[in-house]
Amino acid sequence: MKVMNQPILVVEDDDVDVMTIQRAFKEIRVMNPVVRQENGEMAIDYLRDPSNAMPCIILLDLNMPVMSGIEFLEIIKADENLRRIPVIVLTTSKEQEDKINSFNFSVAGYMAKPVDYRRFVDVMRSIDVYWSLSELPG
Repeated sequence: MKVMNQPILVVEDDDVDVMTIQRAFKEIRVMNPVVRQENGEMAIDYLRDPSNAMPCIILLDLNMPVMSGIEFLEIIKADENLRRIPVIVLTTSKEQEDKINSFNFSVAGYMAKPVDYRRFVDVMRSIDVYWSLSELPG
Protein backbone atom coordinates (compact mmCIF):
# COMPACT_ATOMS: atom_id res chain seq x y z
CA MET A 1 0.00 0.00 0.00
CA LYS A 2 0.97 3.63 -0.34
CA VAL A 3 1.84 4.68 3.21
CA MET A 4 4.04 1.98 4.72
CA ASN A 5 3.33 2.49 8.41
CA GLN A 6 -0.40 3.16 8.18
CA PRO A 7 -2.54 0.15 8.99
CA ILE A 8 -5.09 -1.46 6.73
CA LEU A 9 -8.37 -1.75 8.61
CA VAL A 10 -10.26 -4.97 7.86
CA VAL A 11 -13.86 -4.89 9.08
CA GLU A 12 -14.79 -8.55 8.85
CA ASP A 13 -16.47 -11.05 11.18
CA ASP A 14 -15.23 -14.22 9.44
CA ASP A 15 -11.91 -15.53 10.83
CA VAL A 16 -11.13 -17.53 7.68
CA ASP A 17 -11.63 -14.49 5.44
CA VAL A 18 -9.32 -12.42 7.66
CA MET A 19 -6.64 -15.11 7.52
CA THR A 20 -7.03 -15.29 3.73
CA ILE A 21 -6.59 -11.52 3.43
CA GLN A 22 -3.48 -11.63 5.65
CA ARG A 23 -2.04 -14.57 3.73
CA ALA A 24 -2.64 -12.84 0.37
CA PHE A 25 -1.04 -9.60 1.60
CA LYS A 26 1.98 -11.53 2.84
CA GLU A 27 2.29 -13.29 -0.52
CA ILE A 28 2.22 -10.02 -2.48
CA ARG A 29 4.51 -8.35 0.09
CA VAL A 30 2.13 -5.75 1.48
CA MET A 31 3.89 -4.80 4.69
CA ASN A 32 1.25 -2.55 6.25
CA PRO A 33 -0.05 -3.84 9.56
CA VAL A 34 -3.53 -5.34 9.29
CA VAL A 35 -5.94 -4.28 12.03
CA ARG A 36 -9.11 -6.32 12.26
CA GLN A 37 -12.41 -5.24 13.76
CA GLU A 38 -15.20 -7.84 13.81
CA ASN A 39 -18.11 -5.50 13.13
CA GLY A 40 -18.95 -1.94 12.18
CA GLU A 41 -19.51 -0.77 15.75
CA MET A 42 -16.06 -1.97 16.85
CA ALA A 43 -14.53 -0.35 13.75
CA ILE A 44 -16.17 3.01 14.52
CA ASP A 45 -14.83 2.84 18.09
CA TYR A 46 -11.36 2.03 16.73
CA LEU A 47 -11.46 4.90 14.21
CA ARG A 48 -12.64 7.44 16.77
CA ASP A 49 -9.95 6.51 19.31
CA PRO A 50 -7.20 9.14 18.91
CA SER A 51 -4.57 6.71 20.20
CA ASN A 52 -5.02 4.50 17.10
CA ALA A 53 -3.26 5.22 13.81
CA MET A 54 -5.63 6.12 10.99
CA PRO A 55 -5.76 3.42 8.31
CA CYS A 56 -4.68 4.12 4.76
CA ILE A 57 -7.61 2.03 3.53
CA ILE A 58 -10.57 0.10 4.91
CA LEU A 59 -11.60 -3.31 3.57
CA LEU A 60 -15.25 -3.75 4.52
CA ASP A 61 -17.53 -6.76 4.59
CA LEU A 62 -21.24 -5.94 4.38
CA ASN A 63 -22.84 -8.88 6.16
CA MET A 64 -21.83 -8.64 9.81
CA PRO A 65 -23.55 -8.88 13.17
CA VAL A 66 -24.17 -5.85 15.44
CA MET A 67 -23.70 -3.25 12.67
CA SER A 68 -23.78 -4.01 8.96
CA GLY A 69 -21.30 -2.64 6.47
CA ILE A 70 -23.92 -0.26 5.05
CA GLU A 71 -24.66 1.13 8.53
CA PHE A 72 -20.91 1.55 9.05
CA LEU A 73 -20.60 3.47 5.77
CA GLU A 74 -23.51 5.72 6.70
CA ILE A 75 -21.74 6.72 9.94
CA ILE A 76 -18.19 7.22 8.67
CA LYS A 77 -19.20 9.08 5.52
CA ALA A 78 -21.11 11.56 7.71
CA ASP A 79 -18.06 12.07 9.94
CA GLU A 80 -15.81 14.94 8.85
CA ASN A 81 -12.72 13.23 10.30
CA LEU A 82 -13.35 9.81 8.71
CA ARG A 83 -15.14 10.41 5.41
CA ARG A 84 -11.99 10.62 3.27
CA ILE A 85 -10.57 7.24 4.29
CA PRO A 86 -10.90 5.06 1.17
CA VAL A 87 -13.26 2.12 1.69
CA ILE A 88 -13.34 -0.95 -0.51
CA VAL A 89 -16.25 -3.28 -0.02
CA LEU A 90 -14.97 -6.85 -0.09
CA THR A 91 -17.98 -9.11 0.25
CA THR A 92 -19.74 -12.25 -0.89
CA SER A 93 -22.87 -10.21 -1.66
CA LYS A 94 -23.65 -9.80 -5.33
CA GLU A 95 -26.96 -8.09 -4.60
CA GLN A 96 -27.55 -5.06 -6.82
CA GLU A 97 -29.06 -3.18 -3.85
CA ASP A 98 -25.86 -3.68 -1.82
CA LYS A 99 -23.79 -2.32 -4.71
CA ILE A 100 -26.05 0.71 -5.14
CA ASN A 101 -26.12 1.44 -1.40
CA SER A 102 -22.34 1.11 -1.17
CA PHE A 103 -21.70 3.51 -4.03
CA ASN A 104 -24.30 5.91 -2.63
CA PHE A 105 -21.88 6.21 0.29
CA SER A 106 -18.95 6.88 -2.07
CA VAL A 107 -17.00 3.64 -1.67
CA ALA A 108 -13.76 3.48 -3.62
CA GLY A 109 -14.63 0.01 -4.95
CA TYR A 110 -16.88 -3.01 -4.62
CA MET A 111 -15.35 -6.44 -5.08
CA ALA A 112 -16.81 -9.89 -4.68
CA LYS A 113 -14.66 -12.25 -2.64
CA PRO A 114 -13.49 -14.98 -5.00
CA VAL A 115 -13.76 -18.51 -3.62
CA ASP A 116 -10.59 -19.57 -5.43
CA TYR A 117 -7.48 -18.49 -3.48
CA ARG A 118 -5.42 -17.60 -6.60
CA ARG A 119 -8.19 -15.28 -7.80
CA PHE A 120 -8.42 -13.82 -4.28
CA VAL A 121 -4.69 -13.00 -4.40
CA ASP A 122 -5.24 -11.32 -7.79
CA VAL A 123 -7.98 -9.14 -6.25
CA MET A 124 -5.68 -8.18 -3.36
CA ARG A 125 -2.86 -7.44 -5.82
CA SER A 126 -5.18 -5.18 -7.84
CA ILE A 127 -6.16 -3.28 -4.69
CA ASP A 128 -2.49 -2.90 -3.72
CA VAL A 129 -1.40 -1.67 -7.16
CA TYR A 130 -4.25 0.83 -7.42
CA TRP A 131 -3.73 2.29 -3.93
CA SER A 132 0.05 2.35 -4.36
CA LEU A 133 -0.40 4.62 -7.39
CA SER A 134 -3.32 6.68 -6.07
CA GLU A 135 -2.71 10.15 -4.68
CA LEU A 136 -4.52 10.65 -1.38
CA PRO A 137 -5.15 13.91 0.45
CA GLY A 138 -2.71 14.61 3.29
